[in-house]
Amino acid sequence: MITKSGKWYRRAAIVAACLLPLCSPPAMAERIKDVAAVQGVRNNQLIGYGIVVGLDNTGDQTTQTPFTTQAIGNMLSQMGINLTQDQAQKLQLKNVAAVMLTAVLPPFARPGQPIDVTVSSMGNAKSLRGGTLLMTQLKGADGQVYAVAQGNVLVGGVGATSGNSKVTVNHLSAGRIPGGATVERSVPTPVGQGGYVYYEMAETDFGNVQTVVEAINRAMGQGTAQAIDGRRLAVRAPDEANARVAFLGRIDNLEVKRQASTAKVVINPRTGSVVMNQRVSIEACTVAHGSLSVVVEGAQPQIGQPADIQVKQDGSSLINVKAGANLADVVKALNALGANPLDLLAILQAMKSAGALRADLEVI
Repeated sequence: MITKSGKWYRRAAIVAACLLPLCSPPAMAERIKDVAAVQGVRNNQLIGYGIVVGLDNTGDQTTQTPFTTQAIGNMLSQMGINLTQDQAQKLQLKNVAAVMLTAVLPPFARPGQPIDVTVSSMGNAKSLRGGTLLMTQLKGADGQVYAVAQGNVLVGGVGATSGNSKVTVNHLSAGRIPGGATVERSVPTPVGQGGYVYYEMAETDFGNVQTVVEAINRAMGQGTAQAIDGRRLAVRAPDEANARVAFLGRIDNLEVKRQASTAKVVINPRTGSVVMNQRVSIEACTVAHGSLSVVVEGAQPQIGQPADIQVKQDGSSLINVKAGANLADVVKALNALGANPLDLLAILQAMKSAGALRADLEVI
């Protein structure tokens, strides 16, 4: 016989079972290659100084950028054309611009492979549109030359000037040369050491490392993978190169269900952007900043307990935000009142210091 009290407990158990999936952090299925990478397999940054020619009177003003004139003089001397110092000072190089080149040397790149190059003006050139980059060496952090770049610069903007009027669409002082550099030297990229290949997680998380280890051991056999710390794991791999590549390809495509990341709020004070994930929440608090006042009442961690959020400015305007103690409502209300990025940054930092913001705060 079930009493009324027993019925109540039974109903409570059913409700709790239904709400349990909502309370637990969601797990997302991802490939191992999306959450981890083989240690040592990385990009290498390249940089170079070059000259862009063929501009339509939009180059550097030589009186303000003497390094452009010096670079042209050095280049001409290497071609057998020697200029006196007086002649070099009289050069009018309106069609020439000094630029810095940046490129990324991908792992396993071999001589002859093309890579993309970004070209950026370092003087006072008005535009690089229509210019051609002359042959330029790209060096690594060790000072060695790893690629040589040359080609036509593609600029995604356009501009026009007439008298005191000027119209510019997009950015004209930087462009790209797709496949504009050729690799001349490769970087050794060993995959593993001593029979093991080491993986490095994108984020430090002991639980996610263990999840990846278990997924590899289920698919490849027990003892294949073992955790080293909260970010790295060692995987026993075949010694033969072809077998090792195939083995790592299978591991990269294994799916793992890692736990959702921690609550985080990312703020860019230069643009006023605020990005947060779904795990961000706030507790009951009152915030006053200048003429802005934020009051959050009734915020409870239990499900079904709504919150009352009020925002005041100058004591004359009042905005009632819909129920629900989440940071998105507070940010939306502050933006509606015209709070600038600095106001928003200061408020969120104060909420974090007071323990009312349940999230990691990151400023970029």
